[in-house]
Amino acid sequence: MDSGLMQNLGTIIALVGAALAALMAGIGSVRGVSTAGEAAAGIVSENPDVFGKVLVLQALPGTQGIYGFIIALMVSMNSAGLTIAEGIEKFIACMPIAIVGLISAMYQGRMAACSINMLAKNPDLSGRGVTMTVVVETYAVLALIVSIMLI
Repeated sequence: MDSGLMQNLGTIIALVGAALAALMAGIGSVRGVSTAGEAAAGIVSENPDVFGKVLVLQALPGTQGIYGFIIALMVSMNSAGLTIAEGIEKFIACMPIAIVGLISAMYQGRMAACSINMLAKNPDLSGRGVTMTVVVETYAVLALIVSIMLI
């Protein structure tokens, strides 16, 4: 194997982890936000006054993508000259937010869509809908904390 590649292999492994954190959490957020957005479009077309309430719910699944970006940034800024073992450690540190970010954002989008449909029947329940949607966020926050601790 090329000696230059071997010298940089730890850095490459860490950067692959960083890329996966941003990509997977970002993909989850895209799916979650679009799921909520589909529900929001229908509700707002019938009742434009609830736009602000449904916008908050639609935006919530987008936070996982932000968390993945934060981890990717933290790892990429500190990955120069890593050994292979250090690169693997950084890669592993990226996995909690990569995996949980992907899955939780999609489920949070589904919960947000349910909350948006609830608002269609009773706009006064927006606070409850936000609370139910935020509960799913808890696990993304825990994954973010674990990734930060592992870095």
